[in-house]
Amino acid sequence: MSEPIQPIGRSSFGDQANRGNLLSQDEALQLLNDWVPNERLQLHMKQVAAVMKAWAIEKENADELTARKWEQAGLLHDADWEKFPNEHCRVIIDELEKRNIDPDVIHCIASHGPRHFGVEPESKMDKMIYAFDELSGFVHASALIRPTRYEGMDVKSVMKKLKTPSFAAQVSRDDINDALSRIDRPIEELIEFVIEHQKNVH
Repeated sequence: MSEPIQPIGRSSFGDQANRGNLLSQDEALQLLNDWVPNERLQLHMKQVAAVMKAWAIEKENADELTARKWEQAGLLHDADWEKFPNEHCRVIIDELEKRNIDPDVIHCIASHGPRHFGVEPESKMDKMIYAFDELSGFVHASALIRPTRYEGMDVKSVMKKLKTPSFAAQVSRDDINDALSRIDRPIEELIEFVIEHQKNVH
């Protein structure tokens, strides 16, 4: 049995002087490819990135830089999970701090699982990645058992599976409920958004 994830032990990340600094898309994808051999995990991270970027633009009226911040946090949030599961988040945080990346992105990654990492989501970006991380994975699991995958999938069918504890049991319903309590949005809205914006991500 693997050791549990260790809490990060701090709540301040990066340097405020680095606000606006992001990896280029090529650099971010190179990091993803270098650190995450598992294609299924890569897909999950790309799906969360797509959903985060779309939400920032469509729901938060984000400018281009802000939308890229949301996208990059989504793309890299699980970058160290496969190779360093017991140090999850610590390793990618250290790497992004060394690369002088925007502290908002680093804090967002650090707070995407407060029960595990001990870092509370503060910004809207933090709170949305917490919600979308679990919901994205659950929606994808729901799609995989359907003959037509995402095509024709509706919110009702996903909601029904959420109420079945044995289905995708690794997805924490408690985390989903906690995340939803922080954003004051109905779960149906988020599920519909996830279906729409990750269905074509490959």
